[in-house]
Amino acid sequence: MEITPRKRTAAGMRMAALLAATLAGLALCVAGIWRLEAERTGVTMTPLKAGTTPVTIYRRDGAAPAPVVVIAHGFAGSRQFMEAYALTLAQAGYVAVAFDFEGHGRNPSPMSGDVTRVDGTTRKLMSEVGRVTDAALSLPGTDGRVALLGHSMASDIIVRQALADPRISATVAISMFSEAVSASTPRNLLIITGEWETALRRDALRNLRLADPAAREGDTVDDPAGNGGRRAVVAPGVEHVSVLYSTTALREARDWLDRVFGRTSSGPVAATGGAIALLLAGIVLLAWPLAGLLPRGDAPPPAIPLRSLAIATLVPAVVTPIVLRFVETRFLPVLVADYLAAHLLVYGALSLSLLRLRGVRFGRVAWVSALALAAYGIIVFGGALDRYVASFMPIAARLPIIAAIAVGAVPAMLADSIANQGGHAALWRTVWIRAAFLASLGGAVALDFKRLFFLLIIIPVIVLFFTVFGLIGGCVGRRTGSPMADGIGLGLILAWSLGVSFPMFLPG
Repeated sequence: MEITPRKRTAAGMRMAALLAATLAGLALCVAGIWRLEAERTGVTMTPLKAGTTPVTIYRRDGAAPAPVVVIAHGFAGSRQFMEAYALTLAQAGYVAVAFDFEGHGRNPSPMSGDVTRVDGTTRKLMSEVGRVTDAALSLPGTDGRVALLGHSMASDIIVRQALADPRISATVAISMFSEAVSASTPRNLLIITGEWETALRRDALRNLRLADPAAREGDTVDDPAGNGGRRAVVAPGVEHVSVLYSTTALREARDWLDRVFGRTSSGPVAATGGAIALLLAGIVLLAWPLAGLLPRGDAPPPAIPLRSLAIATLVPAVVTPIVLRFVETRFLPVLVADYLAAHLLVYGALSLSLLRLRGVRFGRVAWVSALALAAYGIIVFGGALDRYVASFMPIAARLPIIAAIAVGAVPAMLADSIANQGGHAALWRTVWIRAAFLASLGGAVALDFKRLFFLLIIIPVIVLFFTVFGLIGGCVGRRTGSPMADGIGLGLILAWSLGVSFPMFLPG
């Protein structure tokens, strides 16, 4: 077949675009890694165990004896999630001690107790903070003084622990919600919230005004260097997660501890958020040229008729939460993810069945491409997450959980990819398909809020998954012409992501 000048021009332009994407992706990755590693320069990170609790000690090389700051992450978080604070405080000369709560990260012990009662799970997690504090204070190079810093779920834990442990000199509560604060306790309390955390900002101001009814955001009540003080500040332009990377929040935490302990710090603030974004953007961008190395597949599947698409998405969205309302879904030792696995399975099976009944062809499975997609998402993207963002590499106890979630995640992502034509569908169709699934999760929460309110936390994570991994999977689907490969790869990545993130939990 004759190659026309127009085809030669199109091929040349495509090659130029692939080369530009490759160079840009590599540049972003190198810039991100260089900056992230630079933030660690001069800081020694030492692993430690406090009982079964995995701990990392961050200490500036050659630092004089200094106070300890015990750093606690929020729900479904891990030590890595709090690293910007650990590095900032270590560079300031503090002994920063970050750890994985029970059931989180690489902690092999599951959470336990009643999550709705202070004397249940809360009390157990307070005891864990106490064990970590004991271990930290026994380290060489500490001066006997200690402060607590925690985010979200941990904010209530550290506030209550500060009330129970007279050794605690200061408490830094980020995105705080706690009913334990009084007019004078805990002493030396700094409350940090993101500008877009409207409800938590109101609560922070209320807690500040317990100490001074006339106080406003940004005010400091009393003297943290004397009998005790309180302050509530807002980090501009951030919400519940990005507050962990706000330079304002990091600086406020360091400066507050300096005032409490009578220190002056001049070390850098670990502004890792932008570097993380560069690295992850580079990995996503590289997916396009790398997908070009996969075997080219058949022509793209045809668009699914609108009526068939509506039936295959809206019926599962309505039926799935209603059916599961009457089904016991507590079959995994992990909070919420067992219900989510069941929801994915029912939703995916219904959608696949309806697509088949409407005459939609699923096509072949390009197994090499499916496994390559899964490996890229788990090893490359996930490896970057594990080093710089949050725990992504599982301990052995989580492997059966990942496998069980995959039973539901793979059918759901197969249905998503087939309906989405393996990344060939129009944008409005993609939004429709995924909005229908998210609406079904919202319906499940509405039908059983008490049991499933933790699902509200995972919905933004699912949106992020569709955005990031949807782009990567789309590159594979368009190259191979195999929606099945796209769906299997994305299903395995989703199962892994959920299995390593949600807390392991055993009631009692």
